[in-house]
Amino acid sequence: MHLPPKVTDRAFTRLEEIGAGAEGKALRVAVEGGGCSGFQYEIKLDAAEDEDLVLEGHGQRVVVDPVSLPFLEGAVIDFTEELIGARFVIENPNATSSCGCGTSFSM
Repeated sequence: MHLPPKVTDRAFTRLEEIGAGAEGKALRVAVEGGGCSGFQYEIKLDAAEDEDLVLEGHGQRVVVDPVSLPFLEGAVIDFTEELIGARFVIENPNATSSCGCGTSFSM
């Protein structure tokens, strides 16, 4: 059995602030080939699909498709506000290296 990703309260709170659930949207976290390190995260507001893993909190949902799920095993989906901007971030224990922008990684 795989360890599903976790979503922090901060991330769920941010989704609540932007009204994602009220619009029937979820935060989709996907892993795609590409980027400067081999894989890259795609994070967007989207509708949930039947085959998605749905993580719920604060009346909000984060969804992960079955193809991306193994790459996100045990990862933490968070929201951070820094000088460079506010964004959703992924802390992924499976990534062996990542690029400076934090959106690309290798395994």
